[in-house]
Amino acid sequence: MKSPMSIRFAVLLSCTALAAALSTGCASDTPNRQADAAVPVSRTPLLTKARATVLGQTIVYPTGTPAEVSSATVTMQPGQETGWHRHDAPLYVQVLEGTVTVEYDGGVVKAYPKGSVFMEATGTYHNGRNLGNEPVLLLTVSIGAEGIENTVARP
Repeated sequence: MKSPMSIRFAVLLSCTALAAALSTGCASDTPNRQADAAVPVSRTPLLTKARATVLGQTIVYPTGTPAEVSSATVTMQPGQETGWHRHDAPLYVQVLEGTVTVEYDGGVVKAYPKGSVFMEATGTYHNGRNLGNEPVLLLTVSIGAEGIENTVARP
């Protein structure tokens, strides 16, 4: 039979070996937080210094009242359309899924596939349609002003 002293020593030695193994394993599997902080943040420009809408109109901000910035996602199922409407303030649009086809007053028709970014026409009625077989998902950001509707339906 082993003496109590040799049992304690064996337990202590086993615990020490286990602790060393665990700390070595943990150190190699744990990411270095300081190294992660040193990696620069990734930035991918989508739309830079836009000065005109998709119809070539100069982008002008509403003045005289406090600014109001709003954002929304718009989902259109195949065959759906937005209905004829206009925007009286600048509107940024990013197509996240599908292809949206927009018809503008005057007969201009433009298709915007996934990944497209643009500044929508202001003061011009238009109708967006999903002519495809998959849903369209848009991100919209309205850069408006207090008292100005983001979207005005055609009467």
